[in-house]
Amino acid sequence: MIELAAIDLPRFGAEPHLPKLPIEDYETRLEAISTRLREKRLDVLVVYADREHAANLEFLTGFDPRFEEAILLVNADGARRLLVGNECLGYLPDERLGIQAELIQDLSLLGQPRDAARPLRSVIAEFGVRRGTHVGSAGWKYFGAPAEPDPCALEIPAYLADLLRDLTGDRAFVTNATPLFMDPATGARIKNSASQIACFEYAATRTSDAIRTAIEHIAPGVEEQALERYFYPGGLPLSCHAMASFGAKAQRGLSSPSSRIAAVGDAFTLAFGLKGGLTCRAGAVARDASDLPTDLRRFYPALAHNYFDVVATWYEHVNVGARAGDVFAAVETKRDQTLFRFAVNPGHYIHLDEWVHSPFCADSDVRLASGAALQMDIIPISLGPFCAINAEDGIALADEALRSEIAARFPSMWQRILSRRAFLIEELGIRIDESVLPLSNTAGWLAPFALAPAMAFVKR
Repeated sequence: MIELAAIDLPRFGAEPHLPKLPIEDYETRLEAISTRLREKRLDVLVVYADREHAANLEFLTGFDPRFEEAILLVNADGARRLLVGNECLGYLPDERLGIQAELIQDLSLLGQPRDAARPLRSVIAEFGVRRGTHVGSAGWKYFGAPAEPDPCALEIPAYLADLLRDLTGDRAFVTNATPLFMDPATGARIKNSASQIACFEYAATRTSDAIRTAIEHIAPGVEEQALERYFYPGGLPLSCHAMASFGAKAQRGLSSPSSRIAAVGDAFTLAFGLKGGLTCRAGAVARDASDLPTDLRRFYPALAHNYFDVVATWYEHVNVGARAGDVFAAVETKRDQTLFRFAVNPGHYIHLDEWVHSPFCADSDVRLASGAALQMDIIPISLGPFCAINAEDGIALADEALRSEIAARFPSMWQRILSRRAFLIEELGIRIDESVLPLSNTAGWLAPFALAPAMAFVKR
C-alpha cells in the first residue's frame, strides 16, 4: 500500500573534491576500441564531437571540445590522431595518452584564422582512409529499427560524411559505428569502472542536493529564477540546461527558469543535470490536496500515489542480470492506464551525456550488466487535468566484485551508498536488490506537495 508519511530525509553528504579518472582507464578504453574495430572488420574509426555531442570522444580521451568541433581518428592497429580548431589547440588530452594533435582550422568558429592548417582531406587520407578502406563513423546516435539499424545512415555533418564517402569510393564503406559506444547491450559506455561510478556519484550528489534545496525554498511569490541560484555545479559542466517552471508554464516541461512566480495550487517542475547525474522533481505548490484547483483535488493524489507505486516497482526490479523487458512489463503492469501514460521509455542509461540509450521497452532481451549507470526516468503524462509529478534520480548496478572494489577504493562513497540503501529499504519500503547502488541523495524520495516537504510517499 502507498501512503504519505512524515519522513526525515537524511543529509547523506557528498565527496568534497571532484574525483579524477586514472589515466589507465583512458588507455584501457582506447585499446579496447581498437580491438573492437578489428572484431568488426573496420580499418579506421572517425569520432566526431561538438559542444553538444562530446560524450564518445570524452569517454576515450578525457577531452571535450570547447566552442568548437573536434575529430578523433583511431585505427585498428592503435594509432590515434586528434583534430582540433584554433581554441582547443591549447586544451588537449593528457599527453601520456600519446594522442597526436593537429590543427584543422575549419573546425574553428567563423571569423577565425584559416591560414595555418592542412586541408582536412589531406590529413584523413594520410591517416589511411582511401579507396576500399572500411571506416566506422561515431557521433551521438544511430538510426533504424533497434534490431536492424541502418548501417549507412550517418548523423555527422555532411562535410565530413561526404569526404569519407568520397575517399573510400563507396557509400557502403562508411558505416555508423556509434553502436560501438552506445548499443544498450554491448556499447563500450554501458559498463562503468569503479572510478567512473565515483565520478557519477559526485555529480548525482550535487544535482540531488540542489533540487532538494530548491524545493525547500518554494513558496508563494518565489520566482523560478530565484530557485536556479541553488543549482551549484561543483566544477562540473552541465549535461543539460537548468529547468524550473510554475503553473501553466510547467506544461512546457523543458522550459528554462523565467521571472514567473509561484502561486498556491500551481504545478512545479525542477531539473538539474551535470555530467554523470541528473535529478528532477515535479509536484504541486501546495500543503495538501485542499490547496489544489477543484478538478485536481481527487485526481492529483490518485495520480501521484500510482506514480510512486510505479517508481518503487522500477527500483525493486532493476538488478544485475535483470531482463530489461521484464522491468518494463513490471512497471507497465503497475501503471493505472486511466491516470497517465509514459512520455518516454521508463528509465535509461546515463553517462557523460544525460541519455545514452534505453533498454527499457516491451520485449527487450537486454540483460542489465554490472557497472551500468541508470536513470530512473519515468515521466508521466496526465490523462486528466494537467498536473505534474516526477522523481528522477540515478543509480549504478554492481556485482559482488565491483561492490568490493568500490568499498575498498572509495570507502566514504560506499558508506553513503549503504546509508541510502538503508533509507530506501527501511524508511521508504522500497526493497531494492543488493546490486542496486543509489548514487543520488534523494533516490526514492517523493514529496508531492512542495509546501509540506516532510510528507513523502512510502510503501507499506
